[in-house]
Order: sequence, then structure tokens, then C-alpha cells
Amino acid sequence: MFVATILLAASMASCSGQDFGFLQPTPEDLCKCLPVEPDILDYRHAAKHVPIPNLAPQEVSVETILTWPQDIFIPSDAPRSGRELEVFHIATAFLQKASVNALDCDVSMEISQTADKSSLRMIVETPVDSEYCSARQTLQAQLGKHNFRLDSQHGGELPQALPIDVVGMAFEDFEHDRGPVATLWEIHPAIVTVH
Repeated sequence: MFVATILLAASMASCSGQDFGFLQPTPEDLCKCLPVEPDILDYRHAAKHVPIPNLAPQEVSVETILTWPQDIFIPSDAPRSGRELEVFHIATAFLQKASVNALDCDVSMEISQTADKSSLRMIVETPVDSEYCSARQTLQAQLGKHNFRLDSQHGGELPQALPIDVVGMAFEDFEHDRGPVATLWEIHPAIVTVH
């Protein structure tokens, strides 16, 4: 019954924008976040939670990624394929929004080509997986230097966009309420560095 209640609450949270940081034993520790949703309910979970391979990254921009063709349907258990097997580097982008997703504990960010708040955006995510712990902690510390608090209870739209650098793998997600996000393509997993 308790699990069903948590899942119902998580479902409502994903629709209403509420977070469940209060359920975390240590909400400020991004490496000890406990996902509210079981892995089996996470879309393409196995495909998203992988190490970034040691490949030379291809240079790309947010602007270019926004033009990539999108598939109408990808099965929820589809493995990575094509572009999703490649590593990319976005040398110049701007972080507009950052938060911890209560459902899977990934750090989810919206980035754009320019600092303009009305710019079209895409998503990058740093998974909860232990191999990304230091990347999550570094991002948290970098944002803290800009007076932005990121943990399981804090996050959201940044007052001003911050210049960043992104390295990671392309990933095609499913359609869901994304606001100003203009593509299903993400960089996930991703390591983000704030300048």
C-alpha cells in the first residue's frame, strides 16, 4: 500500500511539477538520491543508464541538435542505436533550468544556444548512477558559486542563463510536457561544466 501511495504521488508530481525531495534521507546529497519510481517504469531505462564511452566527441551545437529528425515512436525497451551510440561535445550553450527529477533522481537541465530566456531549448541529463556522482557534485558546487541551489528540494529556472559546456551521448526520449523544449533529442548521459 505504501509503495502504491508513493507511485501515485510521484505520478501526480510529474504532472503538477511538485517534487518529492522531502522523501530523501539527505536531500542535499545528489549521490544518495533514492528514485521514487522503479526502474521498470522509466522509459528506455537501460538505454539511458550507461557509461559514456571513451570515444572522441563530435562537435555539435544546440542549434544543430534542434534540427535532427525525430522518430514518431520508439519502443520503451529499445536499445541505443545510430546517433545514440555516438559521443557529442557542445562547447557553447547556456543553462536555463536545472532540477533533480524525483522519479528517477537524474539531474535534468534545459539548455539553449543563446542566453535569451525565450530561446528554444533541449534537455541534458546527468544520471543518478554512481559513476556520475562526482559530475553531479561538481555541477552542484559550480551552481552554488552562482547562488543557485541544486538538490532534491531546490532547483528550477535560473534567474540568468549561465554559459556551459556539455559532453555526453545523444538520446531520443518520448514526447511529454516540455514547455520551451523543442526536440525529443537529449544529451543523456551528460556531464555539464558551468563556466
